[in-house]
Amino acid sequence: MEIKSTTRYARFSPKKGRDVAREIVGLPVSDAIDTLTYTPKKAAFLLNKTLKTAVADAENNFDLDAENLIVKEASVTAGPAFRRFKPRAKGSAAAIKKRTSHISVTVVEGDAPAGTTKKKKAPKSATTNNVEAQAPVEFEASEAPVEAAAAPVVDEKLGAIYKSAPADADDLKKISGVGPVLEKKLNEFGVYKYEQVEQWTADNITEFDDLLSFKGRIDRDNWIEQAKQLKEEKYGN
Repeated sequence: MEIKSTTRYARFSPKKGRDVAREIVGLPVSDAIDTLTYTPKKAAFLLNKTLKTAVADAENNFDLDAENLIVKEASVTAGPAFRRFKPRAKGSAAAIKKRTSHISVTVVEGDAPAGTTKKKKAPKSATTNNVEAQAPVEFEASEAPVEAAAAPVVDEKLGAIYKSAPADADDLKKISGVGPVLEKKLNEFGVYKYEQVEQWTADNITEFDDLLSFKGRIDRDNWIEQAKQLKEEKYGN
């Protein structure tokens, strides 16, 4: 399935935009976002926003997993040009064209082509010695009701986690960058409340970066600051 996002009438020239766009074609979206984030060009900033929109659409509207998405196509076409004039010698005028561009980014599920920088996820046995304790837990409808007073336990790598879903679980999808797929994954690892995300340490973030297979996303989307704000809005402190 292909998911396409567009931005029209962007205020930069198509020639400058194409130089940036061709650098991300064929990359996994995580690598493409990193490339655009650290490219000091206006075109890179607007391409980055368009790409993130496509990823968000894929997660929220089609329930696709962001870690399996690659950039199939990134194109920049010419839009209308604004005509301006600059006074020149002997009463003449020189034309100035302020060009605009239309951005189109298409992402698709699949493996990155050979030669790209996609990183293979390490086997669980090589990632950590504690992996079995961190394996996703399946919750069945036939299980006994969860007690509201269930308290989280502290895991060395994941921080405070719940062994079973608390009755007052928060809606993690309100955090920017967390769609239904990522929320489900966080729940599988025992994360259900804003307070847990707010208390993450640097080591916890590193561990979840590996488990979610989306390097740097937590820092890019400011999950901790958003979780703190959402907690204050819901509970008042």
